[in-house]
Amino acid sequence: MKAYKGVVENGVVVIVGGRLPEGTVVTVTVGEGELLRARITNVLKRPRKVRVRLKPTPGLAMEGLVQSGPGGILGSDD
Repeated sequence: MKAYKGVVENGVVVIVGGRLPEGTVVTVTVGEGELLRARITNVLKRPRKVRVRLKPTPGLAMEGLVQSGPGGILGSDD
């Protein structure tokens, strides 16, 4: 096993000063300080999530069924 230095660029690990063949399986070790800094940066930079919760009103759905009637929309006789 050999250790290589690398940096993360746009979410991809780029090996510095070395080349590996295609398909090589690697294990990446990250220091605690770097990992903590990355997590804090992600939390601060991520866009705020806005949750909108809509509660369906059963009364409105029933009114639509009553208005349409047996002949279709608003009781038209086609």
